[in-house]
Amino acid sequence: MQIDIEYLNMSTESAIKHPADSPYLLYSDGDGNIYEDTSLYAIGRTGWDAIPLEQEDWIELPDGGSLYELPDRRGIGIDVKTGEMRLCDKGWAVAAFVPPAHTSLYIAAYESLPEAQLLPLYCYTAAGWHDDKFYVAAVRIEDDIRQEHSGFDDAKVKEGVDKMMAAYPHNRLVKHIAENCALTYSCPAARNYFMGRWECPIPSSPACNANCVGCISFQPEDEEIYSPQDRLSFKPTAEEIVEYTVPHLESAPYPIVSFGQGCEGEPLLMWETIRDSIIEIRKHTQRGSININTNGSKPDAVEKLMKAGLNSIRVSTNSVRKEVYTPYYLPNNYEMQDIIESLRIVRQYGGWASINYFAFPGMTDSVAEYEALREVIKYTDLSMIQWRNFNIDPDWYLGKIGAVDTGECLGIKQMMELIHEEFPNVKFGYFNPPVERMADYDNNFAH
Repeated sequence: MQIDIEYLNMSTESAIKHPADSPYLLYSDGDGNIYEDTSLYAIGRTGWDAIPLEQEDWIELPDGGSLYELPDRRGIGIDVKTGEMRLCDKGWAVAAFVPPAHTSLYIAAYESLPEAQLLPLYCYTAAGWHDDKFYVAAVRIEDDIRQEHSGFDDAKVKEGVDKMMAAYPHNRLVKHIAENCALTYSCPAARNYFMGRWECPIPSSPACNANCVGCISFQPEDEEIYSPQDRLSFKPTAEEIVEYTVPHLESAPYPIVSFGQGCEGEPLLMWETIRDSIIEIRKHTQRGSININTNGSKPDAVEKLMKAGLNSIRVSTNSVRKEVYTPYYLPNNYEMQDIIESLRIVRQYGGWASINYFAFPGMTDSVAEYEALREVIKYTDLSMIQWRNFNIDPDWYLGKIGAVDTGECLGIKQMMELIHEEFPNVKFGYFNPPVERMADYDNNFAH
């Protein structure tokens, strides 16, 4: 069960305040009510291990964050009196969803009962309560405000939908983005498009060449997990793409158009259509950035798109190690090295290359992953790491990839610090940057 928490006038500054003491553990009564257990301090989890956290690991639950009860799971905390770890038997464990621009540092610590059902595809960040405030184990990784909860206006989104549907009555993509993405799934990118600003989505492909364990748009019928949205059901034409993206590039602030979205398969399978779209877009306007969100599986196609005028690429991955990547993505007719080559090619042509890095405490911050990431950065000349939260049941994920022992770990925050120290030119963030920000990262973005 999800319990939405809203704050009034929460600023970025308030969202980074730390508690004066360790937060207390949260639990749910199973009826949507959340309580604090003042006999237990909240802790976190990395990999399979529950560990105590430092006060600086906690920040106030940001605006747009949510709390979830975890049925058939008991929270683990540290006894206030004895200092020993134990279970909370008062109710179900509680975790938090942290909104975009924030990266989880630790997973909620709990023990599952034998009958526990699979958790939905959300992130499960450690949460606690202190001094009348909810806290989460997370860090704000991005100053860009494009997906701030307080920045969306449902009335303006609906007004924009009506306007664009009238302007492009026969465009299947506009209809899909409006009716499905914006109004049904509340996709932030789609909502921003209809508010006339920033990044505009371009779903491009109904098919995929991977079988991701945690895919949000397609799950096999025999799988126990539920896909929260339906996949694009048609192949858009270049004409449909160009029709609505050119006006966006010409009018929006810090404009970006992005092929590849959560509601579709792999856009590189439609690379010819994408190439033709890019060429035609640039006949009409040179303004803004053209980006592709992809698994990076077809480096030859990426090179052709760069020659056509692609500005940036974002390659999604749960790991830069083959032994972790492969059992999650289950790729068809491509390998881990292909995605590395795609990143290298983009940089070779002067483009911006990012990885959409699914941060999973206890895996992403392992010493083995850190060393592998260092080599990828050096080989590809990587531009950016987007530290994204991994929306998946932690136990299920670790089981699916066969991670019995995750090895020695640094901590997400320490890993960030080490990478930043060694590679100061590699930017950290959460969103695809506009061309203006590529030139001046610290100043040119939505704020």
